[in-house]
Amino acid sequence: VVMVERTRTSGNRRVEVLVEVPEGNHLRPAGDDLRPGDPVFGPGTVLTPAHIGVLATLGIGETEVYPRARVGVVSTGDELVEGPGPLAPGQIRDSNRRMLVALVEQAGCVPVDLGLIPDDEAAIEAAFRQGAGSCDAVVSSGGVSMGDYDYVKVVLDRIGDMTWMQVAIKPAKPLAFGVVDGTPVFGLPGNPVSSMVSFELFARPALRRMMGHPTPDRIQVAAVVDEELRRRADGKVHFVRVVASYGPDDRYHVWPSGGQGSHQLSALASANALAVVPDGEGLPAGSAVPTMLFDEPTGPGGEAGVDPFAA
Repeated sequence: VVMVERTRTSGNRRVEVLVEVPEGNHLRPAGDDLRPGDPVFGPGTVLTPAHIGVLATLGIGETEVYPRARVGVVSTGDELVEGPGPLAPGQIRDSNRRMLVALVEQAGCVPVDLGLIPDDEAAIEAAFRQGAGSCDAVVSSGGVSMGDYDYVKVVLDRIGDMTWMQVAIKPAKPLAFGVVDGTPVFGLPGNPVSSMVSFELFARPALRRMMGHPTPDRIQVAAVVDEELRRRADGKVHFVRVVASYGPDDRYHVWPSGGQGSHQLSALASANALAVVPDGEGLPAGSAVPTMLFDEPTGPGGEAGVDPFAA
């Protein structure tokens, strides 16, 4: 077989070949890609468009898979509003629901927006019942702390089987988990940074495991502290928002991305990792720190499965 660009016609239906043609030129033998008996894809493979194409070439139109989980997302609270209008005293815009919808989708799930629900027990129950009936899991933000007017806690205790926890981490101390009508419910704190961090630590791995994902956790690496990570001893592990970069020394380096308050979402948006700082007075520059990457590593050295609490 010769490329037409390497030939020219010379009349009388004759073709002149302009290059030497070795035997087997441009031939694709049977079995050149996959041979009979070769494994195609193993269990736990995440099917990409290329995988779908390979299955089609083999004549496979259907295969057993874990479907993408449908995950309902709900925000609660009379203080929350949407849109660009002016804020009345005591009001804040609902950032958590939009953020959690995006996080659910990023985790490989199908987000279902269950809306912004006021502090009304009937409305809260209706939202969670709807989510439990139409979704594989529900993620909510707000109403999981110890306040007297946390109606979410009142409703979920009545209609579900819930466990309310205070986790020894900062941010994201309050956490709830349980089931409503047989559907898992993750109750995340209302502060924006706490909501995202608790999703990353608890909800995301669980949702990915529900879908049979072979790597439910974020990749974790050992990193070098380039700029002192300050904190106070308080009996908690701190998850510090940092920028992580792979350096010429074949090591990851991290430095703070900005303010570390649980309301300072812009610093989290500037971060691409969480440094896991043990209880104490912080870590000086040059220290090693376990670091959880939000993005896939751009260089070698990714170490999946490192326990961030081991340090």
